[in-house]
Amino acid sequence: MPAEPSRAVRTGAFVASALILFCIQLDFFALNLAVPAISKELGVTVSAGQWVLSSYMLAIGCFFIVGGRMGDIFGRRGILLAGIGLFTVGSVACALAPNLGYLVGGRIVQGVGAGFLFPVSVSVISNTFPADARARVLGALFGIANIGTALGPFVGGGLVEGPGWRWIFWLMTPLTVLALLISLRYVPDSRDDSAPRDLDLVGCFLIVCCLATLTLSLERGSARGWGHPGVVLSFVVALVTGVLFVVRERLARHPLVDLRLFRNIPYVLVTGMGSVANMGYAVTIFISTLYLQGVRGLSPLMAGTVFLAPALMVALSGPLGARMAQHMRPTTVMALAAAVAGTGMYALTLVNAWWAYVPVFACCGLGLGLGWTFSSVATQQLVAPARAGEASGVLLTFLVTLGAVALAVTAAALTSMAPHRPLSEIYDLILQCGGIVVLAAAVIVIISVHLLLRKGRLSAQSDTQEAPHGARL
Repeated sequence: MPAEPSRAVRTGAFVASALILFCIQLDFFALNLAVPAISKELGVTVSAGQWVLSSYMLAIGCFFIVGGRMGDIFGRRGILLAGIGLFTVGSVACALAPNLGYLVGGRIVQGVGAGFLFPVSVSVISNTFPADARARVLGALFGIANIGTALGPFVGGGLVEGPGWRWIFWLMTPLTVLALLISLRYVPDSRDDSAPRDLDLVGCFLIVCCLATLTLSLERGSARGWGHPGVVLSFVVALVTGVLFVVRERLARHPLVDLRLFRNIPYVLVTGMGSVANMGYAVTIFISTLYLQGVRGLSPLMAGTVFLAPALMVALSGPLGARMAQHMRPTTVMALAAAVAGTGMYALTLVNAWWAYVPVFACCGLGLGLGWTFSSVATQQLVAPARAGEASGVLLTFLVTLGAVALAVTAAALTSMAPHRPLSEIYDLILQCGGIVVLAAAVIVIISVHLLLRKGRLSAQSDTQEAPHGARL
């Protein structure tokens, strides 16, 4: 039995993981405001410049599952170091990019690195800290990461107006190098000892193809129309490769994703609830950005100031969720988060005065942030540490993919209703529908847990469920 990591090792592993997740969040949210400046300097349209964001999301979404399982199989320390190296190299490439093609290429490298780092960082913490401290430490980890989310727009706006957008990437370089050095010194290695060092390459190829074509379909569908032949073909390829992936995982001797994971009903409920919360978060941020600037007439800086309230609540949601987890089952925390989030989304459409709008917006951010942040903490309580990377990778894939679906549906709704209704009315309708969906998800989770308890499928003290073949999931 391996020796328990020392306090210095645990602290070093936490600092390295928190620093790299902070960088990933800061990088993405800082760059959102830089697209117009990038497009102008590189001489491309803003629509083409959006590929700086789209290519990154495409890469990161495709490699969550692959990165998480590679960490479980080959060793989490090595994959963490590889992910940091890729993210750092990608950052330097972006900072030096002479044109849009090179910049998009650098963003893809960054995205692949981030796709490795998110699930592996979570599994490193799950395998370094004891079970009684795991939720608290993971909550703190995501709290620090979400500080990057809160600071991103201000850092990005300041750098774009000051030394230029390239400094967003230069800022990442020393921070990620520091994370690399700390990881080399402190992060211990761990892996799934029951799994042979044999990666399901066919499964990797199929899931990357499925997610890449699905993301491209959603990206292009809003611009070209959902009936465009290229968009339809992409959807067909995504469907076919998705079905083939499931078939492959059922037949593979050592699958990339053990489909028995989806027999763990609490894991499925938490993943589903986290995905709904992230969909609500994506839609709320998107609609509120349009509302504050298009209807309220705020400048980007003033709109960013309003966003500071929900952003800070999202940052606090990590530690808050960890504290709540000490007294409640994970599904209960998720249901409460959804109740606050759904109510907040609906209430945003009913308030006009600033003294009411800002606190309601903050409560909305707290509920939505707690929903999608705590899902990463909760799933680690519901799976064995040996398969922590796989479980985290699957969860993150659902969060990102369904968030993209929600944005695509929202964009399509705006396009179809814009000629017939005032924009403020459309924004209200979308938020109200979203709030109802999130509240309905909370009710479904509560009813499901109640039924599982009555049938004896769950422990009365926790959500832990005995999985098939005796594995604790």
